[in-house]
Amino acid sequence: MSRATRSVLLLLSHLLVLALGFGLGIYLLPILTAPPAPGAAEVAAQAQGARWKGQFHRDLRDSDALHWGEGTVTVDARSIALAGTLAPGPDYKLYLSPEFVETEADFLRLKPGMVRVGDVRTFQNFLVPVPESIDVARYTTVIVWCESFGQFITAARYR
Repeated sequence: MSRATRSVLLLLSHLLVLALGFGLGIYLLPILTAPPAPGAAEVAAQAQGARWKGQFHRDLRDSDALHWGEGTVTVDARSIALAGTLAPGPDYKLYLSPEFVETEADFLRLKPGMVRVGDVRTFQNFLVPVPESIDVARYTTVIVWCESFGQFITAARYR
């Protein structure tokens, strides 16, 4: 093997390892920096007083192996909770929509009529407080969206 071929192979292998490390870092950093998830008892207590309930399912049209959610979502005037799991990722935001969506295209088309509730920082269960300025009864659907990468994660109709 010539010295030039060996140098090219060495460069390519290092670039491949660098790209793999970067990708793993983007995937693992949110997991490593996530705050402790709310416990089952805390989520169950919110669920008991919730007015509405919906389901996240893995089989939505734009959900895939890296972007999905499953579990029961409960909604009331002051908080939204998930008893379930989300695929880990960075910069997840919780939105309320007047229409059910299950694709990125639908999300982007309907985003002007949606309201952003807050950040989702945990991937096993979550509790997100609803600001007083938001009337959850005006909406029908909870959506988890990755703001940084413009990725649809999951959605659940709650009314």
